[in-house]
Amino acid sequence: MTEPTAELTAELLDLALEAARRAGALLRDGRPADLGVAATKSSSVDVVTEMDLAAEKLITELIMSRRPDDGLLGEEGAASTGRSGVRWVIDPLDGTVNYLYGLPTWCVSIAAELDGETLVGVVEVPPRAETLHAVRGAGAFLNGRQLRRGPAPEMAQALIGTGFGYLRERRVRQAAVARELIPRFRDIRRAGSGAIDLCDVAIGRLDGFYERGLHPWDHAAGVLVVTEAGALAGGRPGAPASDELTVAAPAGLFELLQQALEELGAWHD
Repeated sequence: MTEPTAELTAELLDLALEAARRAGALLRDGRPADLGVAATKSSSVDVVTEMDLAAEKLITELIMSRRPDDGLLGEEGAASTGRSGVRWVIDPLDGTVNYLYGLPTWCVSIAAELDGETLVGVVEVPPRAETLHAVRGAGAFLNGRQLRRGPAPEMAQALIGTGFGYLRERRVRQAAVARELIPRFRDIRRAGSGAIDLCDVAIGRLDGFYERGLHPWDHAAGVLVVTEAGALAGGRPGAPASDELTVAAPAGLFELLQQALEELGAWHD
């Protein structure tokens, strides 16, 4: 990765924070009482609402107005290569089904990559009044307070977050993996937002997290937050987080969780 200047890093962080806060306010304050499904994606239960689309439009228009040479990758279709070496990876509403049902676990996730490496990440969680941000090499923060993830408990005392996909075949396989894992941990939680789960590992509300099927917009910002907080994140052993598998936990538990998932074949359907 090209070494970023302090000025570029500050500019990208400020823009990510502004975009995430504005989109979060739109989602929080503009949700219609009769909100319905605008489209579906991988299956009939993998939904998009009009607010997903409105939030992505707000974010992308703001970014392009300030940095027209940057690239974009957004969950709801924003895609351009750009010429600057910077690419924005955007999930305008992570936890859409929660949002549709009025459940308070949803967020806006925005990351800025430089030459393919995530440089800044912001996760805005309006229902919690929480803003998380991280800068590569400069730490992770929750509402301005620096996060330092403590050591993990032993596996039998660990609370682990996970998620499930929307394709039937994948859900069946994920349920089988969870059935094998549950007796090994304190318990498992399924919140419905991978970005929030990753941040909760950074904060200490979860001891670990894993999920198959997360896309770059789901995990780009959250992985930077959790690693800058001092925990580990990756995919299969020796690989980065990907749609095959995303894993996060403090050192010690991370390796055990990753190995257990490898042995159970959690990375394939």
